[in-house]
Amino acid sequence: MRFRAVALVPATVASLVLAAVALTAQGTYTPPTTPWGEPDLQGVWTGETLTPLERPAKFAGKPVLTPEEADAIEQDVASRPGRDDRSLRGTERDVAQAYNQHWLAPPTRLADRRTALIVDPPDGKVPPMTPEARARLAAMREYLEALLQGTSGGRPGPISPRRKEPPPHYNIARMNRADGPEDRQNTERCFGAAMPNLGATYRIVQSRGAVGIYHDSGQGQGFVRTIPVDGSAHLPSKIRLLQGDSRGRWEGAALVIDTANFTQKMDFRGSRENLHLVERLTRVSDSRIMYRVTVEDPTTWTSPWTLEVPWERTPDRLNQAYESTCHEGNYGLLGMLANTRAAERLYREGKGPNPELQDNATGGDSDGDIGR
Repeated sequence: MRFRAVALVPATVASLVLAAVALTAQGTYTPPTTPWGEPDLQGVWTGETLTPLERPAKFAGKPVLTPEEADAIEQDVASRPGRDDRSLRGTERDVAQAYNQHWLAPPTRLADRRTALIVDPPDGKVPPMTPEARARLAAMREYLEALLQGTSGGRPGPISPRRKEPPPHYNIARMNRADGPEDRQNTERCFGAAMPNLGATYRIVQSRGAVGIYHDSGQGQGFVRTIPVDGSAHLPSKIRLLQGDSRGRWEGAALVIDTANFTQKMDFRGSRENLHLVERLTRVSDSRIMYRVTVEDPTTWTSPWTLEVPWERTPDRLNQAYESTCHEGNYGLLGMLANTRAAERLYREGKGPNPELQDNATGGDSDGDIGR
């Protein structure tokens, strides 16, 4: 059985049972407090889980897995071959990855038995995109495909004149051009992690009037949020930040974080500067925080939607989250731009192929992911 990353009795009853269990657990637990009397969320927590964001079609109408189904999924993941295998040496995939799945540390367990992280809408699906959002994504995809025209990974034809055009929207994806750093995708430029930041490791530090959360997304994509919890208002809307402007408040035992003022340089499933998040962090046991976030953008989705992820506390011996130093050590981006300039020079001298006809966005016909 594969579960890519819970018979109704009926399904509504199953959902209510889970909710009742969760409420009971929260209602009987009293979290520790800081010296100044706020709920203590401090520590290092992980949100890794095999549970997918959306409910797979095969589990439609089934919000919860049986214990046997959950065990089978975890055993299947643990037994998959290839975790320690290196791709055939010298191939494009080998050179591009340079390491195997072991170093990517994918999740190996389910945090709970739900079949989707999304809890609202009840079907566990992201609401439909608005016509505006679909048009926006289509325009960007058409542009990226035009830059691939004539290459091994694109449609046949001459080099598209659109290669000289700026993108219709700020580029964050793989682009078959390297005129400058803005042509490269976000991860190559050290800011690939977007909010809401799911499946990462989080270090929480609290002080009077503020909460700090370091998000360790792996592969040098970490970032820090310093969240005022002092009743202050959001920054003016003209001030835009990569991870948004966050303002916190306490509602009982829950830390509620309202985040707005994102930039167009960050993308979460098609949403950019109009993204609005309301996060709730509630410590429900010594070893677990329930993270709940409502996602809203009327220019991208037809309605808001909400997901929940349990954050588990890491053991003391693993209680580390290291700062991201991606920018400081990002020699790869310099190398990619320098290599492109060298290829252009060789082409002008008649010593090499036209770099505009080389596919450096999808890897040719091998598992390309243009526009993702």
